[in-house]
Amino acid sequence: MGTVSKGMKMIEDGHGIIGIEMGSTRIKVVLIDEENTPIASGGHDWENTLDDGIWTYSLGEVWEGVQSSFADLQKNVEAQYGVVLKKVRAVGISGMMHGYMVFDAQGKQLVPFRTWRNNMTGQASEELTGLFDYPIPQRWSIAHLYQAILNNEEHVGRIAHATTLAGYVHWMLTGQQVMGIGEASGMFPIDIKTQDYRSELADAFDTQIAGKGIPWKLKAILPRVMSAGELAGELTPEGALLLDPAGNLEAGIPLCPPEGDAGTGMVATNSVEVRTGNVSAGTSVFAMLVLEKELSKAHPEIDLVTTPDGKLVGMAHSNNCTSDYNAWISLFGEVADALGLEVSSTDLYGKLLPLSLKGDPECGGLLSYGYVSGEHLTGFSEGRPLFARSSDSQFTLANFMRSHLFTALCALRTGLDVLMNEEGVEVDEIRGHGGFFKTPGVGERIMAAAMNTPVSILETAGEGGSWGIALLASYMIREDRNASLPEFLEKVFADNMGEAVKPDPMDVAGFEQYFERYQKGLSVERAAVEFLP
Repeated sequence: MGTVSKGMKMIEDGHGIIGIEMGSTRIKVVLIDEENTPIASGGHDWENTLDDGIWTYSLGEVWEGVQSSFADLQKNVEAQYGVVLKKVRAVGISGMMHGYMVFDAQGKQLVPFRTWRNNMTGQASEELTGLFDYPIPQRWSIAHLYQAILNNEEHVGRIAHATTLAGYVHWMLTGQQVMGIGEASGMFPIDIKTQDYRSELADAFDTQIAGKGIPWKLKAILPRVMSAGELAGELTPEGALLLDPAGNLEAGIPLCPPEGDAGTGMVATNSVEVRTGNVSAGTSVFAMLVLEKELSKAHPEIDLVTTPDGKLVGMAHSNNCTSDYNAWISLFGEVADALGLEVSSTDLYGKLLPLSLKGDPECGGLLSYGYVSGEHLTGFSEGRPLFARSSDSQFTLANFMRSHLFTALCALRTGLDVLMNEEGVEVDEIRGHGGFFKTPGVGERIMAAAMNTPVSILETAGEGGSWGIALLASYMIREDRNASLPEFLEKVFADNMGEAVKPDPMDVAGFEQYFERYQKGLSVERAAVEFLP
C-alpha cells in the first residue's frame, strides 16, 4: 500500500491524533499517524495587540485563529489524501504559558487576556517571592492575580475560575476546568511529592489577602491539576462545532490534559528525564533543565516548573528572541521589492542567516538589543529595539546578522549562568526546537556557542509544540499502560535525534566577548527606554 493510500485509510478509520498549539505569532495544528509521525498540518498567523498598555488577544481572535488553523489542516488533509477528517483517536491543546484569564460564575470573561508578555506585576512578583520563599516571576498567573488585588481592581471579587489560554480552550471544548501539571506549575507553585498545588503556599496567599472582602479561596478558582497520561475529558458536541464550524468533526474524542508551550517543548525534544534539557526559541526563548535536586535558594531569574509528568525543572525565560531580527529581515525584503527583485521569505532567511557564520567571532564590535517588549532577566519593564556601533566597528552584513542572532540569546544566557554557575546544574546535551532553528546549520551553532553545550535538533523542530501536545495525546491512549512518559518517548525518538553540534571554541570565545559588551551596554538600552516614548 502506498504512503498516500495508507494515510487515507488511517484517516478514514479515525486513527490519527491532533495536536493544537497557540503560540505567540502562530497557531499550529498537526495530525500524526499511529507511528506518531506528522502527516499533515495547518496554521494561522496572529499577533498580540497592545491595548491600553496591555499585551492581549481577544477571545474572538482566539477562536478565529483556532478555527482557521483547523480549517487549514482539513484543506491540507483533503489535498494530500482526498478524504475529510471526521474523527481521530485523541486531541491535545497547548498554548503560551502563564498570563491572566479570569471568568465569573456564568463563564463571562472579566478582563481582557493579559499575556505572559506583560511586565506589569513587579510589586506582586516581589512580594509573593518573599512571602513564599519561592520564585514567582511576573509572567505567572498568581502574580497577575495578586497585582490585580493590590490594584484594587473591581473584578477580583467576582472571579469564579482562573486559567491560561490552553486551559480556556480545553474548557470550552470539553467543559472540564483542568490543567496539565506542567502548565499548572506556571500558574502556582507545585508540590513535587503530592503532584498538586502547594497547599501551604495557597493557605499563605489566602491569609495574605484576608480582610480585603474577597469571597473565594485560591485553590477553589484554580484548575484541577492532572498528569500526563490521564484522560482530561471528551470533545462535546458544542466543542466539536467550536473547533470545526463546518461540522465534519465528530464529538466524543478524548482529550489529554492541556499543557503549556514549555511542557510541549520538553516532549517534542525528548527532554523529560533528569540531566536533559531543551531550548525553545521563537518569539521568546526559554531553556528547560530537568533538575536532579531542589535548588539551594530562590532565584528571581529562574522559574521552577515541572515536566508534564511532574519532575522539577529549572527554567530560564527571555521575553525577546526572534522578533527584532524578523523585522530586519522583513525590511531587507522591502529593499529587494523596491529594487524589483522577487525574493521569498524562505530565500531571505536562507541567504541572510547563514552569513552570520562568516562574521567576526565577536561580531566586529556591533551591538544590538532586540527588546520589543520588557525583559525581566535584565530588569526591563519596557523595551526599545536598538542597534549600536562605534566608528571603527566592522559594519558588515555578516556581522550585523551575527549580532542579531547573538543578542537574541544574551538575556537567556543571563538566566542560565544562575543555574549552571551558581547552582552547579549539569546537562549532557541541549535539544532545540522552534523558529530559531529553521535555517539549517545556523541556529544550533549559535545556540551551542551561547550555552557552551552540545545542541541537537530534530527534523520536526519546526513543528515544535503542536507535535509535542499530539505526542502527549498519544501517550494518553498508549497500549502499554505501564510505560512511563520517558519510556514512551524513547521509543518515539529512537534513531530520530540529529547529531549534536558541539560548541566551536572560537564561537564560544566570541560570544563571551559579545556578552560582556551586551552587559556593559544595558545602560544605553535603559536610556532608550527612558527618553524614547
